[in-house]
Amino acid sequence: MLIKVYGSAVFGVEATTITVEVNIDKGVGYHLVGLPDNAVKESSYRIAAALKNNGYQLPGKKITINMAPADMRKEGSAYDLTLAIGILAASGQIKSDEVGRYIIMGELSLDGSLQPIKGVLPIAIKAKEEGFKGFFLPKQNVREAAIVAGLDVYGIENVTEVIDFFEGKAALEPTVINTREEFYKTLDFPEHDFSDVKGQESIKRCMEIAAAGGHNIILIGPPGAGKTMLAKRLPSILPPMTLREALETTKIHSVAGKVKDAGLMNQRPFRNPHHTISDVALVGGGTFPQPGEISLAHNGVLFLDELPEFKRTVLEVMRQPLEDREVTISRSKFTITYPSSFMLVASMNPSPGGYFNDPDAPVSSSPAEMQRYMGKISGPLLDRIDIHIEVTPVPFEKLSDNRKAESSVEIRNRVIKAREIQTKRFEALENVHYNAQMSTKQIREYCRLDDTSLQLLKTAMERLNLSARAYDRILKVSRTIADLEAAENVEAQHISEAIQYRSLDREGWLG
Repeated sequence: MLIKVYGSAVFGVEATTITVEVNIDKGVGYHLVGLPDNAVKESSYRIAAALKNNGYQLPGKKITINMAPADMRKEGSAYDLTLAIGILAASGQIKSDEVGRYIIMGELSLDGSLQPIKGVLPIAIKAKEEGFKGFFLPKQNVREAAIVAGLDVYGIENVTEVIDFFEGKAALEPTVINTREEFYKTLDFPEHDFSDVKGQESIKRCMEIAAAGGHNIILIGPPGAGKTMLAKRLPSILPPMTLREALETTKIHSVAGKVKDAGLMNQRPFRNPHHTISDVALVGGGTFPQPGEISLAHNGVLFLDELPEFKRTVLEVMRQPLEDREVTISRSKFTITYPSSFMLVASMNPSPGGYFNDPDAPVSSSPAEMQRYMGKISGPLLDRIDIHIEVTPVPFEKLSDNRKAESSVEIRNRVIKAREIQTKRFEALENVHYNAQMSTKQIREYCRLDDTSLQLLKTAMERLNLSARAYDRILKVSRTIADLEAAENVEAQHISEAIQYRSLDREGWLG
């Protein structure tokens, strides 16, 4: 008897429906075809034990299973439940009338219980698009899949629940989530707040500008100056995620298997990889491609602490994603694209010893050491960072001041107003939502300068020997500063302030 059941495979952040054809005929044997990997091939042992421990069995006949499309590699243990139900239906142990109307996925334990799987949200979205009635999956993943309205989502703890459902012995209630209500109900501020930061008003101003325009920023200062503390508080002043952004972000984390019980993510991600990270772990890839840290930071913040300590090859692979806001991973038989629109926040010491130009420094660095240290970061990468700012240690008087500093809520309100101006400005453009995303053409259109501003920028370009990309960065930051003031045009004071935020372009940093 031939039966068709359906599973799904995830490539990138999109799912593809897999048709599992199970045929049982005279003879003996178990044949699984359709490019399954080792985890799929091993499923026969898990299925046999799970069925036997729940009163069912593999038929002692010739079982042939084809996973179509046959030229697409099938990976992982999530097909266990799909194959088990297909075998039971094809052997007549359960009714087969309804099995073809559902996507069925889950990893089986030997006692028949189900283990969580990855990529549930893209699978649920694809199932709804293709008109499936429902989706059976492990209970641990059910809230994530239930985000998709119009699809009956059933969280399963044991294979017998699915069997009883198709046999009509027991009814299952689909999990229903009001996505919008769930999203706004749990929307809250991160635990870190700018009110905890003493002093550092100029740095807070830079962080506000960076958040308002979505600009990349690098903090340069000695150990203990507060660089990490400031970086961790940046998400608290970013505008709240929209529902569209939350769905995009959740899909990526779903593919990586990092979605928590809440289902829909509503906090902007903050990723802080260690400097020993490999280039594959940062940008994504591997034998079975997975999203890397830059994609997991999509719609959020990627914080690279001690930037020069990262391997140069790792930093260089970031150049294209920073520009294109997506990363493409190519293999001989397929190409996968992951979104990676993130804010880069980096920090570094000003010298190997950490105390460059400090007369009281315990460690001094020679010009050659400085050259080697700064040489770890390429000019093209620095050009892609809009704001360079020096962080100086906070004096004792400010550290001991008990007055409450400005809170993240107050700063975020100004940021939101500036973002609203940008949203209105770019509403006719498809892929531009804030100033950092402007192309050269849009910069020329929205950052027009008067003669005074133009002369000021020309002088800075000549004295600091800035690149064309740095020129564009200054204009983008100037536009954001103007938006924070609700100014219609970019003026000389905006240009002047933006030029100050290019510390690493000044003479003296390279020893």
